[in-house]
Amino acid sequence: MKSAGKYTCTEYRQEMILLGLKRQLEDPGLPEAEKRCIAEKISELEQQIGMD
Repeated sequence: MKSAGKYTCTEYRQEMILLGLKRQLEDPGLPEAEKRCIAEKISELEQQIGMD
């Protein structure tokens, strides 16, 4: 994550989306195909945020 500068609404939004996706991934009844899709979205978002 960026440590310098102001914390923006966009950054907050991205973090909340990331948390929501991670929660969805924890669902035991989630089909494997959906898990892969969510994991891919998480990876992409982490790269955008700089958490990779």
